[in-house]
Amino acid sequence: MVDFAGVLTDPDAGRFYDYLMAARERGVRTALLSNAPGASDPVKKTMFDYFDALVFSGEVGVAKPDPAVYLIAADRLGLPAVRCAFVDDSAANIRGAVEAGMVGIHHHSVGETLAELEVLFPDQ
Repeated sequence: MVDFAGVLTDPDAGRFYDYLMAARERGVRTALLSNAPGASDPVKKTMFDYFDALVFSGEVGVAKPDPAVYLIAADRLGLPAVRCAFVDDSAANIRGAVEAGMVGIHHHSVGETLAELEVLFPDQ
């Protein structure tokens, strides 16, 4: 699972989008979890190129860092929270994910984040 603002808006985010596509090709399920109110249908259609599930706080009625929103995202992926990792640039949001049972990855740079994800989801 990944947050949008601060992660997918990083100046080097193209590498992250490439990673998401490759991960999905290997069978890794991906989700976008955002505190945004929602997104238009055309934007959602584009995002489904990269994500198996989209969770917008404005649509589900609960926001990060409440652990409940992470559990909603995991459920939409069909996975238990303990099998999920969450990437965000906010330490508070990472704490919420960890409280929900996920691995939290605090995003500082695309390179560092991709290195951590590679450890969790190595090429098969």
